[in-house]
Amino acid sequence: MNNIFKLAVAAALLLLATHSPAQTDDEDFRMSALEALISAPPERALPIVEKVLAGNHSTDLKERALFLLSQMETPESQARLLTFANDSQGELQTEAIRMIGIGGDQQALASLSDIYRSGDAGVREAVLEAYLIADDAAAISEIAANTEDENEFEDAVEMLGAMGAHEQLRELRGRAGLSETLIEAYAISGDPEFASELVEIYKNAESEEIRDSALEGLMIADHDEGMLELYREASNAAEKRQILEFLVMMDNEAVWDLIDSALEGSD
Repeated sequence: MNNIFKLAVAAALLLLATHSPAQTDDEDFRMSALEALISAPPERALPIVEKVLAGNHSTDLKERALFLLSQMETPESQARLLTFANDSQGELQTEAIRMIGIGGDQQALASLSDIYRSGDAGVREAVLEAYLIADDAAAISEIAANTEDENEFEDAVEMLGAMGAHEQLRELRGRAGLSETLIEAYAISGDPEFASELVEIYKNAESEEIRDSALEGLMIADHDEGMLELYREASNAAEKRQILEFLVMMDNEAVWDLIDSALEGSD
């Protein structure tokens, strides 16, 4: 054991031996001692981290211990992290779930689906964040496909859009049909195939909500040509006015000529 590691272990053991609830002035020292274990062999660091998690320590210190668990990349550390995600409550539970995302262990990530189903809104949000951190679009897509809760569906779909998960969004359209949330997520994802399809969705929409979402999607996708096509084919003044407003927000060059033409009565 080299001298630096010996000092780190000694400091960490000291904080465990001397800590009491009344001692708050040396929290920074305890945090530094714990963080020194980041470069320690997992088999040496794990027992100390477990003592911190089991002891009467601050939430901040325990959250840092959870981060250290996520970085160890051993079956024992990942199992301990998953146990904490299952059995704890409040901030430490949601933090343990997020740390599983940071660790990226596939077995631990797969186990989060059970935690999601049994958890409250905060836990479900943390699981989605863990999948986002781990870039696990397939897991998020499964949540969206299987939930009957509209809010959960929207949260998952919005996250897929932010991830640029084109394939998963297309699969969801086949399973769940077209919705406002899916349209917006498609646009945010930057799917080039879907940007042009938004024009047809607008033309064939059976509700004002879908038409409005298609316009918003075109704006998000910055698809000027599609918006201009809809303007030219618009059948009434109210529709043209709405599309013009979107073109102005998109700062499209052609919109100024269109406005001039409308004011002159030639459009």
